[in-house]
Amino acid sequence: AKNSSLQKKASDMVKHITLETIQELYLTTTRKSLGIADLGCSSGHNTLSIIKEMVDAVEMTSRKLLQPAPEFQVYLNDLPANDFNAIFKALPDFYKELKKGRGDADGVPCPSIYIGGYPGTFYGRLFPDKCLHFIYCSYSLHWLSMVPPALYDKQGRSINKGNIYISESSPTQVCEAYYSQFQEDFSLFLRSRSHELISGGRMVLIFLGRMAASNHLDRGNAFFWELLSRSLAILASRGEVEEEKLDSYEVHFYAPSKDELEDEVKREGSFEMDQLEMFEIEKDVGNGTSYGTAVAMTVRAIQESMICHHFGFGEGIVDSLFEHYARLVDEEMAREEIRPITFVTVLRKL
Repeated sequence: AKNSSLQKKASDMVKHITLETIQELYLTTTRKSLGIADLGCSSGHNTLSIIKEMVDAVEMTSRKLLQPAPEFQVYLNDLPANDFNAIFKALPDFYKELKKGRGDADGVPCPSIYIGGYPGTFYGRLFPDKCLHFIYCSYSLHWLSMVPPALYDKQGRSINKGNIYISESSPTQVCEAYYSQFQEDFSLFLRSRSHELISGGRMVLIFLGRMAASNHLDRGNAFFWELLSRSLAILASRGEVEEEKLDSYEVHFYAPSKDELEDEVKREGSFEMDQLEMFEIEKDVGNGTSYGTAVAMTVRAIQESMICHHFGFGEGIVDSLFEHYARLVDEEMAREEIRPITFVTVLRKL
């Protein structure tokens, strides 16, 4: 999945944290069976590659302990519209890859892995009580469960006219509405996972955030939405988008600050934050792709269906929109670097 190139790069940068966490979990529990969930797994190659690396890491630890590797129960979750079939079709190759260097002839038994798809929103319960030991969630939690209802007045008109996210011209109620929705969603996420994880279970969560608690207008994440807003305005100036529809479109996104994250974890009370790291992704995405194009593909993958539904766009206009967007991102990058902030946090179930 090309649209995941930036996510893959970011996940690779913190892979050591993910693998160290699952190894430590296994060391402290040495169970015969490990339940692992990938929440918001998407349908690309990234999903199975990180699962394979987790299996390899646990297996290596089990060999050091002179113990047989545990069985792995892997739960792949995403929204029902996700193409789970793409993952399932990739499974034969995944199992084939897993068998390399393993088997009776090599003296290394192949671990038992049972993989299933679990469609549904992670803002709520997904799995039975205490069936999971490890949860991995990469680049999903900055998407809110919905556009904050408080962004609309009693007549259903947006109070954030001319913007699709928090911007300089947004009234303070807009920041409050987004933050309130984040609090509601993230606490529900934590509460739901607290039932599904065993005591001592771990979560590795990777998502976009922002530097300053007091400033929502960082040049890291909010700015990308500003540029998408400008791209839509270009189409509006050509009569390809109705102004009224542009005024009523908002994104269901929120980049929390470090303090906001810590506050929610403390407030919900089921988890201890073992680690919280912040990092920036370098703009070089490789493959001869411009950074703007990579960003546009990533945003399009999430936003396209909502944009098409809201504006009634056909594919041609969507192509045009994201071409403008990619160009604006590249132009801005040439002026001054935009480096989105990513957080990775490790939570331990109390």
